[in-house]
Amino acid sequence: MSRPKVLSMVLAGGEGKRLMPLTVDRAKPAVPFGGTYRLIDFVLSNLANSGLHRIAVLTQYKSHSLDRHISQTWRMATMLGDFVTPVPAQQRLGPRWYLGSADALYQSMNLVIDADPDYIVVFGADNIYRMDIGQMLTAHIESGLACTVAGLRVPRSEASAFGIIDADASARITSFLEKPADPPGLLDSPEESYASMGNYIFTRSALQTALGEDAANPSSRHDMGGDIVPYFVEREQAQVYDFTHNTVPGTSESDRGYWRDVGTIDAYHHAHMDLVSVRPAFSLYNEEWPIVTNAPQAPGAKFVLRGTAEDSIVSPGCIISGGDVDSSVLSPRVRVDKWANVEHSVLLDRTTVGRNAVVRKAILDKGVVVDDGAEVGVDHEHDRARGFTVSAGGITVVGKNVRVPAT
Repeated sequence: MSRPKVLSMVLAGGEGKRLMPLTVDRAKPAVPFGGTYRLIDFVLSNLANSGLHRIAVLTQYKSHSLDRHISQTWRMATMLGDFVTPVPAQQRLGPRWYLGSADALYQSMNLVIDADPDYIVVFGADNIYRMDIGQMLTAHIESGLACTVAGLRVPRSEASAFGIIDADASARITSFLEKPADPPGLLDSPEESYASMGNYIFTRSALQTALGEDAANPSSRHDMGGDIVPYFVEREQAQVYDFTHNTVPGTSESDRGYWRDVGTIDAYHHAHMDLVSVRPAFSLYNEEWPIVTNAPQAPGAKFVLRGTAEDSIVSPGCIISGGDVDSSVLSPRVRVDKWANVEHSVLLDRTTVGRNAVVRKAILDKGVVVDDGAEVGVDHEHDRARGFTVSAGGITVVGKNVRVPAT
């Protein structure tokens, strides 16, 4: 039996407004994460590790750094017909941006025609997880249905925050509910519900038909979850794939089934804190299913003058010169000077923390300089008065290349 032809399309065009100021001048999937990675590296690594090597990344807003990262990092064996390519909004149907995620696919239908796949994998670009997508593809093919939606089990008490899937005993979706007040429980676990992960697999011909009808519907929002999935549910052609059934080589008990949406500052910070404990909720050190990126050309991290880092990730090129770092993630080329204290924070590339400075529960974007004796995250009212963002959960964010004075 010949292998099915598959085209993967990654939706990477969102603005990421809730991640401001980290998305002031970069696309959300290009936001750095975990020291050396960008958010998009997780979905691309999952696709590549799953043997799905023909990938189109649909971009739109502020995509320069994202396009550059993809072109410099994600190179496939072109002799075998493999590729990872960023595809900007091409305006093939007129001078307009994408009207929604479904419209992004519809406007990019030329890619489908050129690749001529049997199945189309449609995944988001900004979640943290490991997944063997080949297992989901097998479940889709065996079902004979047109649409498969990845479902994450969440407590029913928290399910109102998600798009919720109601399915029968055969996993066929009976309804797709947007943030319902009374979420339906699972047949085998009444206190849990299926939340949509925003990851889909479609049979190519069925998706083309659905996208064409959606484009012609003036009342549609042109959204994959809001319009295309319900289209297939109404025709009894959609099933849920239970993410808990997915097995990934090298996964530990502590991070099996891990999935995080990092769409807000608090979620982004919390996901970083998941990385740094002795037994992390999500481990970056699984060599059997690696998350890969374009590693920085920098020397190893250096600790001098009794500088310390505990329960932390310290990237290449960092110098901890007599300062103390605790429960934090440091991107490449960060400097922490004498008697400085960094706690529960995320420091992006080339940030500098001066002598006697304090950084607490904060996110510092690239190039931030914290002057000697300055404080960030200690007094939230003072942080706001200086123009810094303070999240609902009390995380202070300092934008790119800002100098933080001691006053």
